[in-house]
Amino acid sequence: MDGRATGGILRAFRDMPDPRAQNVTHKLHDLIVLAACAVICGAQGWADVELFAHSKLAWFRTFLDLPGGVPSHDTFGRVFARLDPDAFERRFANWVAALAGSSAGRLIAVDGKAIRRSFAHAWDQSGMAHLVSAFAGANRVVLGQLAVAHVRPGEGDEERRGNEITTLPKLLELLDLRGATVTIDAIGCQRAVAEKVLSRGADYVLCVKDNQPTLRAKAKALLDEAVLEGVQGICGGPGGFYQEVDGDHGRIETRRVWATDQVDSLGKLLTQWPELRSIAAVERVREVIGGKTETERHYYISSLPGCDARRMAEAVRGHWGIENRLHWHLDVSFGEDDCRIRKDHGGENFSRLRRISLNLLQKEATLERGIKTKRLRAGWDHDYLLKVLTG
Repeated sequence: MDGRATGGILRAFRDMPDPRAQNVTHKLHDLIVLAACAVICGAQGWADVELFAHSKLAWFRTFLDLPGGVPSHDTFGRVFARLDPDAFERRFANWVAALAGSSAGRLIAVDGKAIRRSFAHAWDQSGMAHLVSAFAGANRVVLGQLAVAHVRPGEGDEERRGNEITTLPKLLELLDLRGATVTIDAIGCQRAVAEKVLSRGADYVLCVKDNQPTLRAKAKALLDEAVLEGVQGICGGPGGFYQEVDGDHGRIETRRVWATDQVDSLGKLLTQWPELRSIAAVERVREVIGGKTETERHYYISSLPGCDARRMAEAVRGHWGIENRLHWHLDVSFGEDDCRIRKDHGGENFSRLRRISLNLLQKEATLERGIKTKRLRAGWDHDYLLKVLTG
């Protein structure tokens, strides 16, 4: 078996800069492939990675060099703690771009997530790892990920949100977004973020909340009036309203979307937000049979032209999908929130291994089972693990 056995993984990360001195015992690309395979098969930490590598050593020797045998868990921990996360991310993004293909026409959701136990002491959670990810919902691929700068002791959520805002443009800069529609929650409703999305050849759909009070008040006044009068009057054409209803487990959810491209009433705000062409209101009504009914309405600005409410509904719903299709899998299938790896860049880089694993497992379609079952099968069956690796 040659290097092709690992698909694009070995090639994508072979030129990673090694943070160690020269003449090292264990080759960096061997460590990366061993760790990725171990995480695919259920490893939760570096001790698990070492044990897995020992149990599969004969198989790994068929396509890896392993001049020093299996590295210890301390070696894995030290190397990944020092591994340059930006260099790792650039190669990850390039590998995913080849894996996922063109972004044209796709919805890409960008959202942040904390690894809740990745802190040194319960009394000081400022070192908790917080990551921002870009996710293509249609093919369930994580396109990229960057860590938010740690807040200092005594600082809290406000500082963390500020750091996330500065991280968003950096992540967008790494991605091929040409022809895509990028959705970001309210924290990303910033002029600099909108400009970065446009500069990457994409359109934006941004949720507007209280962090932009004037913009939200203007959008709310315009859309609430449209809801009362029928959006046709201000939209200037068909398609300004869309509704869909879902029912499951004794619950009915109705989603209504009103969209308009008549944005002149935003006044000076229109000149402050780059290429703002449409705004929308999205209302969710949740009814529990025999229980209470909850209604919430959110407002969005977008560079998408026209007043296609259905397209806006697809974009917003696609963004909600990042919770179910990415964050849920990371927490439930991979146990990310329970991970205590925290030294230097170790937590961020181990999280990137999870996303590599999730991408490969999502792409493998011959076994029509959930992610947990696929991980078990990969650990039991060399042939299936090879199929996951090669895509």
